Amino acid sequence: MSGTRVGNRIIGADAPVTVGWENIGRVEGGPIKQFVFTYFQPFFLFSFIAFWYYAPNSIAVASTAFAMALAFRILLLGLEWVNPRYDSWRLTWKEFATDLFYVGLGYTILRMVDVYIGDGVIIEFVQTSFDWESFSWFTAMPLLVQALAISMIFDFGQYWMHRGMHNWYPLWLTHAPHHYITQLNINKGAVGNPVELFLIGLGVGGFFDFLPRAFLIAGAIGVTVGIYQHINVRFNTPAWWRFIFNTTEHHSVHHSQDYEATRSNYSATWIIWDRIFGTCVDGEAEVLGMEGGRRMDIRETMHFPFTEGYKSTKAWLGQKLKPQLASDQHREPAE
Repeated sequence: MSGTRVGNRIIGADAPVTVGWENIGRVEGGPIKQFVFTYFQPFFLFSFIAFWYYAPNSIAVASTAFAMALAFRILLLGLEWVNPRYDSWRLTWKEFATDLFYVGLGYTILRMVDVYIGDGVIIEFVQTSFDWESFSWFTAMPLLVQALAISMIFDFGQYWMHRGMHNWYPLWLTHAPHHYITQLNINKGAVGNPVELFLIGLGVGGFFDFLPRAFLIAGAIGVTVGIYQHINVRFNTPAWWRFIFNTTEHHSVHHSQDYEATRSNYSATWIIWDRIFGTCVDGEAEVLGMEGGRRMDIRETMHFPFTEGYKSTKAWLGQKLKPQLASDQHREPAE
């Protein structure tokens, strides 16, 4: 397989990857379906932002945000059956049951852990250790500007954490199980080892005392943009959206079985970070996973970073000690 040159890299040499927007499939159907699946994403993005901008204080609370996010997720789950991107990604009962385990893990144990050692605790420590008064002007900006700043600051941190997971072996061990998924659907973002899910959720947006409503709007951007990373729906995504936001197409490339392709599209929401730092690959892939598409079960996902870390450490120590042992065996006995 020859692959396609993107910058200094060859994409698709190990497994099929479609490079370039002009080669990506389009929604099939009549004008109404074309219209819906072309403007669905922008409509809900701007609708959610408008809701949180104008909503009265009585309902502009976290519980409302949770309910809206849940309802939107259910809607997208339905769209996966109406207009799937790939039939090979269709949700099965086995996949659905497995995904629910990880979703439940994220809403229970991981949330409890985050209370004690999450980014909120880290941010509180840093805020009480340094003088942040010089940044007070930052929090006097217009509401929408604050929301964009929160979203982009958080995603900037996620970009580098995610990139680090692909470039530093100890972090890769925590992230690797997530790359054993063989399809994308609405809940696949929750699939992974708890250590990785905790690390990828750390953010620095809370360093600044932004308005609470700005955090709600930033969350709405994440819900109506970042959620499309893992989804099996075919959209005629507008060109401007594909340029500034991460998409299912981008993330499918990241999850492909091609090694070079997986080292791209690290951002969660703003693909412009990848464009700035030279890691963006526009395209899509259907064949996902690792080791030829081997599916990693829950048990292996839970222990993989620790068992593989132990094996790697043992092998490394063996290589270091082997020359010394050989030298000791050939050394002449002292008289």
